[in-house]
Amino acid sequence: MKIGFIGTGWFANKHASILGEMNGIEVSAFVGTSLEKAETEARKWSNAKGYTNVEEMLDKQKLDAVYICVPPMAHGAIEKALLERRIPFFVEKPLGINDEPFEIARNIVEQGLITSVGYHWRYMDISKKAQALLQERQAGMALGYWMGSMPMVHWWRDVSKSGGQFIEQTTHIVDLLRFLIGEVKEVYSAYSSRVMESKVEGTTVSDVGSVILKLNNGIVANISNTCILPESHKAGLEIYTNEGVMEITSNLLRDNRGKELNEYRNQLDPYKVENEIFLNAVKTGDASHILSTYSDAVKTHAITLAAAQSALTGLPVSLEVEE
Repeated sequence: MKIGFIGTGWFANKHASILGEMNGIEVSAFVGTSLEKAETEARKWSNAKGYTNVEEMLDKQKLDAVYICVPPMAHGAIEKALLERRIPFFVEKPLGINDEPFEIARNIVEQGLITSVGYHWRYMDISKKAQALLQERQAGMALGYWMGSMPMVHWWRDVSKSGGQFIEQTTHIVDLLRFLIGEVKEVYSAYSSRVMESKVEGTTVSDVGSVILKLNNGIVANISNTCILPESHKAGLEIYTNEGVMEITSNLLRDNRGKELNEYRNQLDPYKVENEIFLNAVKTGDASHILSTYSDAVKTHAITLAAAQSALTGLPVSLEVEE
């Protein structure tokens, strides 16, 4: 299978490195914002070539699938180009910063195209364990958080390019909430700029924020985030149930049932798992094991957009809910 990459940053490197260790997979092409960047990545692979244009790559290479690893504002035309040629794609979150992903999702369904979105928290062993434990308990509320520092890339601090922290980073926690305990029907947000606007030139993103989420099943959640800290503090989700508290972070599930505490860790790399499942789906045509298709991920996207809208208007925003 021949695979192309759009993007030359951390995520492109991460996924390409995983694919490079898989049998029967050839990393064949890279599209970058400059030919130099694309060719630098391509030189790491014996048969890969670099391009500056998606259409040129697709014209010159017969690819079985494409990975989209670009900043939030760069989505849209890329996905549409792949849809036109019916090429399966894996896309890193977030899906974008506007309403365009909803149209893309409709076209994907119409075509029956195989897609996967990089919500890798779903593929963690501990998420699967949390799902199993929750089958035996009644969840009442949840607290989520993404507390850290500001990534020092120019587009991230510009809300018109990244969408802000809740869309760009905290989306993982929103998606985990949906995956584990249910769909969201209403959000109410409060965002503010406290530190980074005066500290880092060009900052227009809010640097603190909190979102209340009402779920269709009656559960109430709060997810907060900040990027004012000097270094990463914590990211995760706490679920409060009739039998105690479950806390899920990137590599640890703490299940506190009164005086009983059990801890579980990931045994497998969730990035590797999501890649193996996606490429097997492309190979076999069976997408049933993909945990985050584009059509599902667009529901998480809708929640993060609604949170941004609520923060601007000061009013709650209702969502269409499909269980």
